[in-house]
Amino acid sequence: MENIDAFILAGGASRRMGTDKSELRIEGQSLLQLVAAALTEVADTVTIVGRKTADSRLQSIADVYPQWGALGGVHAALSACSAAWALIVACDMPHVTEELFSRLISLRGNSEAVAPIQPDGRPQPLCSLYRVEPCKTRAEKLIQSGERKPLTLLQSVRTRWVTFAELGDLDGVDRFFANMNTPEDYSQAQTKGAGPNKVN
Repeated sequence: MENIDAFILAGGASRRMGTDKSELRIEGQSLLQLVAAALTEVADTVTIVGRKTADSRLQSIADVYPQWGALGGVHAALSACSAAWALIVACDMPHVTEELFSRLISLRGNSEAVAPIQPDGRPQPLCSLYRVEPCKTRAEKLIQSGERKPLTLLQSVRTRWVTFAELGDLDGVDRFFANMNTPEDYSQAQTKGAGPNKVN
């Protein structure tokens, strides 16, 4: 089994939220801690991209291309990854689980990326698995061409698209891709609680 390093993208401007999303708390834990708790179960290391963290258990790296959005964060993760695969997740998805990541990992096969499809039919590039060598090279070329969308990267490599139905038996599946962009999203997440990622 090829090694996997995990990366949490936390460098966004959080304009709609109005504050740093990564440090928002649900039941006493930051979004960063909740995502990291799930990733630690499946990856050799967990690194924060785009923002320093006070958590001594986590490493942090800066973007190679600052202000380049999500594709810039994905590229930074791939550039820093020493494993064959990088599991890359946005910091504002606090309901992701070890079981979700294990399912994605199990579907790698001969692909160059593994990406889930949300209930609305859209792919989710910021909760995906990337084979480092082909994806890093392609991401660099896309950025040089002016591209900013990570979905374009997934469309440019051999991606295993994981339908939502293939995740349907997992606990919490309806909340996996519920990210928090606005104060209203945050309020709703606080009401529902942190879910299975809560650290005791």
